Parts: sequence; structure tokens; C-alpha cells
Amino acid sequence: SAPGHPVARTPDSFTGSEPSVDESTTMRRFEHRVALITAAAAGLGQGAAYRLAAEGARVTIWDRDDAALEAALAEAKRRGLDVAGRRLDMLVRAEVEAAVDELAAREGRIDVLVNNIGGSLRVPFHFLEQSDEDWERVMAVNVTACVTTTRAVIPVMRRNGYGRIVNMGSKAGRFGSLFTGTPYVAAKGAMQAFTLQIAQEFGPDGITCNTICPGAILTPRVERFLDERHTAEERARIVASIPVRRQGRVEDIAAAVAYLASEEAGFVTGATLDVNGGQAMSI
Repeated sequence: SAPGHPVARTPDSFTGSEPSVDESTTMRRFEHRVALITAAAAGLGQGAAYRLAAEGARVTIWDRDDAALEAALAEAKRRGLDVAGRRLDMLVRAEVEAAVDELAAREGRIDVLVNNIGGSLRVPFHFLEQSDEDWERVMAVNVTACVTTTRAVIPVMRRNGYGRIVNMGSKAGRFGSLFTGTPYVAAKGAMQAFTLQIAQEFGPDGITCNTICPGAILTPRVERFLDERHTAEERARIVASIPVRRQGRVEDIAAAVAYLASEEAGFVTGATLDVNGGQAMSI
């Protein structure tokens, strides 16, 4: 899976639609920067990868799904984006550490880490129906994999005196959820706490760490999940409860990632950015 070529335009979303932003207005905040985005062959991770690459980053995406990874790289190449890919199982520590070593050796630096891996993994919604295995699987994917990757990447960032870590939280981790279940809510809450400590400990090294908490973003996976657990009438009521009167799009999250991953956000660390259309607010 070879990288693509330097870029021209910002993509609209991960879906393959043509860009709507004029080439002359495209920002290039990530020239000479190297970004790693986990579980990014589809959905939010893919959208963030395309956005950072469109702004000049050399992006590497990880995923365990060979077919999805190849499709994502082919689309990146079609768009003229510098995106490379690597297949690995992020639940195997040795594979994560080897992949970070390989990337650091090839690029000489890792400036941006987006810990995008996560998911509710379709465990039962009701707490008393969840098994120990359900909890262990959800925690492993949403927390342990991110901890392992962050531990491997931070020494590379420290050597260069610069780093931007963006963790993917969730509205569920801040306000609870009507459909994802307790393990996912607890795991995303844990990632927010993890963010605070990393921000505090590694700020003196030029490394910031922030969390993005999306609401329900309409990726194909979320569409399927919502269809399974909500009727059309319930979904309509959900949209009506959102002040901006729509559900989120992949590009909404990609824009938030791009800001927190940029040099412009150098004085922002330990923050939680809610991207949910105002559906849930706090002081």
C-alpha cells in the first residue's frame, strides 16, 4: 500500500463525493507534518485522514480490514492525497509497537496521532444482560488499544518536541446513551480522563492532548445501528431535539480533528470538544 501523491483539494466527506471547496481557498496547515490515524479505513477516521492529507499532511491509516483499507487508499489516490496504509490488529501490542517503529523510521517523526479506534461492538444495551466478556472487549477496543498506541507514539513526539494527540470520545461518555450500553459509555468516559492526564504530563514536551465527543454521526455503520434500535418516528424525534435540526456528518468531525491537530491549537490541551449540534450542552 503505497502513499498517494501530493494533494489539490479538500474532500467533502469519506463517501467519495467531489470536493466543494475551491482549490484556492484550501488551507495547508499540515505541510511537512506526519499524521497517524487508527481504524481509519472508513467512517470518521477516513474522513479525518482525507482532511489532514488535503491540508498537506503525510497520513498513515491503520485498519484490520484489508478490503476496506485498499478501498480507502484507492480513493485517496484518486483524490491525489498522500495517504499510506497498514493492516494490523490493534489489540496485539507487539503489532502496534512494530507499526509505530516502522512509521517513525520511515518518516523520522510523528506529529499527529488520532486515536479513532472504538465502537460499542453490539453488546446488549441493558446492563444486567452484559457479560464480563462484553465489558472486556469494549474496554480493549476503546481504551487499551488507544493507551498502547499513545505509549508507543509519545517518545517519538518527545524527541521532536512537538505533538498533537486527538482522542475520539463520544457524547455517550459525557451524557449517557439511549442505545449504546454501559460498557461503551464507561469506556468513552475513561478516554476523557486519560486525555486530561496525558495533557498535564506531556504539555512541557510540546505535546497537546484533546478529546472530540461526537454525537450520532451518520456513517453507514451508525445508520444501520440506529435503524436497528429506533423506529422512523423515534429517529425523527431525535433530529427534532437537535438545535441545528440535523444529525452530524463526517466532515463535521474531520474539521474538528483538523483544528485540534493544527499548530493553531497549541494553547488548547486537556479540552473536550462537543460536536453534537447542541443536542447536549454543558456549562
